Amino acid sequence: MRWESHISTLLFLFPSSLLHRDFSPYTEREATYPSMAAVSGRIIQTTVSPRQSKNLRLITSGTICAVKLHSTVPHQGLGLTWTENSAMQKSATVKTKNLLCNASQSGTAVSSFEKVDFLKLQNGSDIRGVAIEGVEGEPVNLTEPVTEAIAAAFGGWLLNKKKPEGSKHLRVSIGHDSRISAKILQNAASRGLVSAGFEVIQYGLASTPAMFNSTLTQGEANHWVDGSIMITASHLPYNRNGFKFFTCEGGLGKADIKDILQRASSIYEKLSDGGVIMSNKDVEASVKKADYMSIYTSDLVSAVRRAAGNIEKPLKGLHIVVDAGNGAGGFFAAKVLEPLGAITSGSQFLEPDGLFPNHIPNPEDKTAMQAITKAVLDNKADLGIIFDTDVDRSAAVDSTGREINRNRLIALMAAIVLEEHPGTTIVTDSVTSDGLTTFIENRLGGKHHRFKRGYKNVIDEAIRLNSIGEESHLAIETSGHGALKENHWLDDGAYLMVKLLNKLASMRAKDPSIDSKCLTDMIDGLDEAGIALEIRLKIDQNHADLKGGSFRDYGEAVLKHLNNTIESDPNLKKAPKNFEGVRVSGYGGWFLLRLSLHDPVLPLNIEAPTKEDAHKLGLAALNAVREFPALDLSALLNFVQLS
Repeated sequence: MRWESHISTLLFLFPSSLLHRDFSPYTEREATYPSMAAVSGRIIQTTVSPRQSKNLRLITSGTICAVKLHSTVPHQGLGLTWTENSAMQKSATVKTKNLLCNASQSGTAVSSFEKVDFLKLQNGSDIRGVAIEGVEGEPVNLTEPVTEAIAAAFGGWLLNKKKPEGSKHLRVSIGHDSRISAKILQNAASRGLVSAGFEVIQYGLASTPAMFNSTLTQGEANHWVDGSIMITASHLPYNRNGFKFFTCEGGLGKADIKDILQRASSIYEKLSDGGVIMSNKDVEASVKKADYMSIYTSDLVSAVRRAAGNIEKPLKGLHIVVDAGNGAGGFFAAKVLEPLGAITSGSQFLEPDGLFPNHIPNPEDKTAMQAITKAVLDNKADLGIIFDTDVDRSAAVDSTGREINRNRLIALMAAIVLEEHPGTTIVTDSVTSDGLTTFIENRLGGKHHRFKRGYKNVIDEAIRLNSIGEESHLAIETSGHGALKENHWLDDGAYLMVKLLNKLASMRAKDPSIDSKCLTDMIDGLDEAGIALEIRLKIDQNHADLKGGSFRDYGEAVLKHLNNTIESDPNLKKAPKNFEGVRVSGYGGWFLLRLSLHDPVLPLNIEAPTKEDAHKLGLAALNAVREFPALDLSALLNFVQLS
């Protein structure tokens, strides 16, 4: 509908994703007028100082109007970019102008879409992309229209999966971590789902495990859902974001994600040809909001109390500090530990802040682990707990400052699980140590099944083993991803920590003098390498040696050559059972060369008793791959030369 308006203050409707688009094809009309800050398509009005007004241009083209901001920096929480908060509070003299703009008064019309290769957004069983500007060389590809198409596509996939009878509307929950683009994408996903005929419940700030858990909740009319979407990019930088999808059967797999992205591409093309997205007003009428995290945390608290014989405060007197890294895990201190009687003073970075100003929220990151270790020691705490951004990964630190992550966390979880299920199989990823295998099989009496990297691979393998009669109760990665059969194979960092607390609480119920040292005592005897490192060998995809082939084909050729070379070296021995890459033992240690799940990289993991032994293993790997010129061997050469 074409309309003309005389304005002295401008009210305006447009998708906020356009703030991050290249408007060079548009017709630009220079004007001085109040600024508009669009939050997910809402019509709002702001004013701007004369000094700032020169940075704005009115842009009109086809069926949409927008505002372009220059020299901007990310502004958290409002879904817009701005150079100065105070500008919002200042007014300017505005000239009355005639504005011609094609706009729909009943919905947000879609136009001027960027061409998007949706399949490039796939990251294994997740979707990942760049949601906001701010990092050079990383253009935005996860816009609101793209999000709307992806959400609508998930709806189509879910309809095909559930096949609801009659006029029943399926219900989907949406939650997000602390990222600064989260609320914009939550609203965009809601628009996509509602326009496809779905009921939507927004949980707001939530954890990935809670989103899966919401598909399992029974008897809560306001919370039970057919599917859920978690908006997160785990520990990646602030400009990234993405999606994880769940049904009551678990997280979606790679094939499902590919299907959804193919559907989304088709939906996106139709929208770009003139389709109409519903207005926020229409969407809000079909969207409910709920505090699901209260239900989720209540379940965690109940689990610990049950383990302690229904004692109300089984952690009373224990001092436990939490480091949430400004992600979504800040709830754990006040809503889980404190109701159980724990002291949580000294906990840090609990407030959600999508710029992650203190450290990367990642239990594998050295700086992050140093931060929680320092907090434990400074506060003389009994235990420290750290989460990643969306709380599907975790690690701990004992009262002496000893880190319980990677192989140590797996060993501790295996010890607890094997007490409950003697002889069960522990499924891990491919980079776990030989010492861990010895600990699980010889000391604990279990079976270690070393599989592939990727938390979904590990979980699916454990489920497969159970289906063929091999009992498995734990699937866990060195990254801190872990899932238990008793918890529906839910990949849940908070539940892993609750499992540790269950053990601590049950032991304290028998002897109140017991402290967290009882946990680290359980992994005494775990043989740990003196040297452990990972070197990434990048593949130059533009190198002539690829001969037009893919990096994956080239990487497989490298692994095949390594496999053949090792057989001729009497000092080295290939692992008799291996599911990923080439794993080799020798010189008292081992190395594994594998192809990255998603990137043109061959990670090389080396563990050895001494630096000299690690050097020998590194040299053996180097000699086997040096004839592949498309490999960047600089990091490996440096290690071999310096060690």
